[in-house]
Amino acid sequence: MTARILSIGTALPDTRVEQSTLRDLFAAQPGFDRKSQRLVGAAFDAAAIDTRHVVLPQLAGRAADGLGVRDGDTLLMPPTGARNDEYRRTAPALFAEASRAALAGSGYEADAVTHVVTVSCTGMFAPGPDYHLVRDLGLSPTVERYHLGFIGCAAAIPALRLAARIVGADPAAVVLVACAELCSLHWQTSSHPDQIVAASVFADGAGAAVVASGDSSHDGLDLDDFATHVTDEGEKDMAWTVGDSGFEMTLTPEVPRIIGREISAIAADVVGELDRVDAWAVHPGGRSILDRVENALGLDATALAPSRDVLRRHGNMSSATLLFILRDLLADAARVEGDRIAALAFGPGLTVEAAKITVRRAAG
Repeated sequence: MTARILSIGTALPDTRVEQSTLRDLFAAQPGFDRKSQRLVGAAFDAAAIDTRHVVLPQLAGRAADGLGVRDGDTLLMPPTGARNDEYRRTAPALFAEASRAALAGSGYEADAVTHVVTVSCTGMFAPGPDYHLVRDLGLSPTVERYHLGFIGCAAAIPALRLAARIVGADPAAVVLVACAELCSLHWQTSSHPDQIVAASVFADGAGAAVVASGDSSHDGLDLDDFATHVTDEGEKDMAWTVGDSGFEMTLTPEVPRIIGREISAIAADVVGELDRVDAWAVHPGGRSILDRVENALGLDATALAPSRDVLRRHGNMSSATLLFILRDLLADAARVEGDRIAALAFGPGLTVEAAKITVRRAAG
């Protein structure tokens, strides 16, 4: 039995902020010399991002309760505990909003959900997001719950793989997959190039999908196959560790170079014949990553338009981002019955996750 994504819901924090506003704020930090300021300007301007959403209104210059991250134009460095408290306060609502939207389009009521898979790498607490979804959505107290943490930007694909395995073993299962990331909580006011690059791309958002056995009465995305690949290099180039002042992201310039060098062989291995792919859902870790993938695979300039559009409007929302791209592909009337989608995402390791997906349109 093939598992199918029946619907995808998304959610964003209320605060929408221009990339130029964040650039100017970050460049104005005390202790940044002219070289650092030029690096900030170059990184933010080259990111191909127009706007991002954040759970911290102070980043947009608005007064707000909760975590204090700004004193005038000076960004503060709250301790990790305070940042995690803000995650615990704000993340459950985004998980719930995206999940309600996914359920609303799936044809299933909340009491039909049999399994919950939650994903996040930007906070932790127990009972966690999986538990809160049971309470917030009124799910059955007997729902099986799983949480995937610290897999990073690639995590939506392992979550969908787990959902597909569950449905494959139990065709009556209805699996709710929900990803939420609050990357803005972990901004580091450092002039180190890695931290500048991280600050220039990461944003907040949530996505959810309902996965179940498909039938001809409902549009959807069949989850046909999955693969994972660990590259020979990159273990130290993309990393996510817990520091005293938030989670510390390492994202070096080697990441797009490694992906550019290795993605052709990996894609041929895990996706198969590339000329049989009708659409691409590539996680936009940054503009340079998309450029490297496009060039290495010899793709048409429009092939990664869905990924570039999500990056432009929302930034890199870590694990949630891929669900935004798949949502847009599912809603695209140009995607017809039988179209083949190749999904690729990149996480710490450096790990490449891939999925083969087929578009299904309701009969008639």
